[in-house]
Amino acid sequence: MDIKNLAEVPSFITKDGSEIRELLAHRNSIIRKQSLAEARIQPGGSTQEHFHQVTEEIYFITGGQGRMRIEKEIREVRTGDAIAIPPGLNHKIWNTGSSVLKLLCCCAPAYEHEDTIITEPSA
Repeated sequence: MDIKNLAEVPSFITKDGSEIRELLAHRNSIIRKQSLAEARIQPGGSTQEHFHQVTEEIYFITGGQGRMRIEKEIREVRTGDAIAIPPGLNHKIWNTGSSVLKLLCCCAPAYEHEDTIITEPSA
């Protein structure tokens, strides 16, 4: 049985600038075709706009509030929202609240830096 605890998984910064803790992926578990990570975005922060060539993502907001853009559509998001992000679509999320925005990121296939294409300059 393969069990990981969020408090025991080291964080790293993804290519889009978010801090994540990868809970399950081929790098640290028996999982081979997807990944699950928690991302954290500080108040006033955001990811860089990007897309994934192959990977589809699901964001599930577990704490805080923000603004999500996929291509030209912008929506407010909050705890309990699940967001579908197909491959090939530019996307970005901002933390618009006063606490850390926390979200689970499910990626299939698993997250890889090489599949992340940044579409805006870094801040």
